[in-house]
Amino acid sequence: MPREDDFQVRRQHLAALSDDELKERFWRLAEELVAPLVALARTHTTPSLERSVLLRMGFSSLEAQAIVARCQEKGLLGRGAGALVWRYAQAKGVTVREAGERLARGEGWVVLEVTDHAGTGR
Repeated sequence: MPREDDFQVRRQHLAALSDDELKERFWRLAEELVAPLVALARTHTTPSLERSVLLRMGFSSLEAQAIVARCQEKGLLGRGAGALVWRYAQAKGVTVREAGERLARGEGWVVLEVTDHAGTGR
């Protein structure tokens, strides 16, 4: 069954908008659409997801596994393993690579635990 062409009727409320206004509306609606997904991602994660993030940051599978395991031990997995590596790198003035290597070896977690309990976590 063919669909009735009602495009002109459906676009009437947008017809007076400029290109810039249409772009702004699009991005505002897109943000509204993904907001629940972003909120869910902030409160729900898994070791697999966190390892995946670390792999994309350039860490090996073994390094990612070690970092995520330590995140779980410390109760910090919900903060995001990649975010923790980045935060440690910033706190110590080292590269993300060096920060991840240190964390994988078990070094530096005290810094992250202190900042997390101080309310500066994400």
